[in-house]
Order: sequence, then structure tokens, then C-alpha cells
Amino acid sequence: MHLRRRSVLLAAAATPAAATVPALAAPADTAAAGGPLVIGHRGAAGWRPEHTAASYTYAVQTGADWIEPDLVPTKDHVLVVRHENEISQTTDVARRPEFADRRTTKTVDGRSVTGWFTEDFTLAELKTLRAVERLPQVRNRNTVFDGREEVMTFQEVVDLARKLSKTHGRTIAVFPETKHPTYFRSNGLPLEPKLAAAIRRNRLGRRECVVQSFEPTSLKRMTGLGVPLWQALGTTGGPYDLPTTTYREMMTPDGLADIARYADWIGPDKSSLVGTSLLADAHAAGLRVGPYTFRAENQFLPADLRRGTGPNDFGDAFAEYALYYRWGVDAVVTDFPDLAVMARRG
Repeated sequence: MHLRRRSVLLAAAATPAAATVPALAAPADTAAAGGPLVIGHRGAAGWRPEHTAASYTYAVQTGADWIEPDLVPTKDHVLVVRHENEISQTTDVARRPEFADRRTTKTVDGRSVTGWFTEDFTLAELKTLRAVERLPQVRNRNTVFDGREEVMTFQEVVDLARKLSKTHGRTIAVFPETKHPTYFRSNGLPLEPKLAAAIRRNRLGRRECVVQSFEPTSLKRMTGLGVPLWQALGTTGGPYDLPTTTYREMMTPDGLADIARYADWIGPDKSSLVGTSLLADAHAAGLRVGPYTFRAENQFLPADLRRGTGPNDFGDAFAEYALYYRWGVDAVVTDFPDLAVMARRG
């Protein structure tokens, strides 16, 4: 698996941070036979247009333990699953003349964004749209599925997870992320009450649901539901709801201790574990660690694991998984759950 190749990433395997991971008990919500949990990032986004029934189904068919829906609201306050509330890259809305007048510019988390937004459509209107591949220049193969799938609600994802659990004889957890929760709260469409209601209505327990967000305030609004909480961490800046706090500060021992007061997991960018003590520090604080996002294309891999000549050629993804598994991560968030499962088997 080329684990001895010299690169910044692979050299870090010998650091004390990677080698001295304390043993952790595996509670019911994190147990995975044979190694870390494999989380299908928006389903199996490497093989199907993301956040579609086909993507989620393929992820589970190939061994994913959890599937991840990003949550945004409709105008009539129904939670749907899209990577962003701006949907011109993930649906065919830009080719629908009946919605041409919905194109607009908004400020979302301090950034100016132009396009079409879920909060300007009713659920019935969104259901007329069809999903497309978000990265057609990277994953041209996935464009063959463009136009075949509709926008799903969170409830439909829960129903699908339970159907797939029955089909495959194992519990498939849903891993919803609250997207831009401060923005939506300020616009009268708060995500947390709707998500909490869905968790209660479906009687989702800790084996069936883990809630994630980049915003601590959003997670704290989800306490008391009996499901684990996951604090996602970026590489630059900080959470939008805490303008004086940086992700770098949150990844210090003191910051991790604070996270452990309300969350069970952290989800850092995979690069944040390279040559640092973050993994060991998080485990010492009682937190589990699930880095994101693992992909197979060269442009997303360290230089020494790239193969072929093009940025979209597949590199040695197995070597990267093996390295992080060796370090002792508790989960991986991946666009290619099939490859992560194969690597987990050794």
C-alpha cells in the first residue's frame, strides 16, 4: 500500500501524535466491526450525483455505516437535502424557464452568492427539479445520471435508511448537517426545531442518528435528544455564529475540552491531523474523531499518492485510508465508501 513513500503526509505517520492514541471504549453509536466507521459523504458522491436516493443506496450497498444529508429549508419550511441552499450546481433549475425570475443575489454567512435558493421555493416546486452532478469537470462519468433523481426531503432519507437497514440486516445511521443555521434562523426558517421534531417523530436513537454542524450554537440547540453531536471544524477562519472564535483555537486542548462539554465527536479536515497532536488530544478529551473528506482523484491526494497524469485520474486512495486507519481515527467521511470499506478490510 506504499506506506513507506516519502511525502509530508506519509512521514507524519511516525509522529508521536499518530502513534500514541489511547484506547477508547466503543459505545453502540460508534461500534463498527473491523475498524473505523465509514461515512458516505452525501451518499456515494464519487459515483452518483450527491444527495440522491441512488447515491445513498449505492453507499450502503457497498458497505457505508452512515449516510450524510446536508439540511436546508424550503420556503414552506420543509427540510430538504442539498449541499447548499444555492442549487444551480446541483439541480437543473438554471434550465427551467418557469423559474428564471427566482435568480437573485444573497449574502450567506458574509459571502455574496448569486443563483437560485431553496428558501425561495416550496417543496412542491423543488420536487419538479432534477438532480445533476455538482462537479461535472471532475466526475464526468456521473453526468450520465443527470436528470434522473428528484430533490429528497430529510424524512425521505430517514425512510430510505430504515429500508436499507432492513434490506442489509444492519443499522444504517443518518448523519444530518445543519447548513448555515444562523443565516436561516435570521430569515425565520430555523433548522433545529424541524430537525429535533423529525428525530422525535421517527424515534431516532443514538445508533440511528448523529447530528453535525460547523456552528456550536446549532449543536447546543440539539442537546437533550439522546443522539450524539458532531462538531465539524474548518481549516481557516471560525464558525459563523462565534465571530471571535477560530477553528485553530477550537482544536487546542482547551478548545477540545470545551467541545467535549456538548459534543461527542469532532470532524476536522483530514489535513488537520497531519503532523499534529490533534487526534491524540481529542481522544484525551473523550472525543471521537472523523476526518473529512476522502476522495480518490489525484487532485485530492498527497503528491506521492497520485497516479497517472491528470488531476482527475484515480490515485492510490487505499494507501491514504490505510495511513489514517493506522493512526487510529474513529471514522472517515468519504465520497467513495466502497474504497474505504475495502481498505478497512485490509
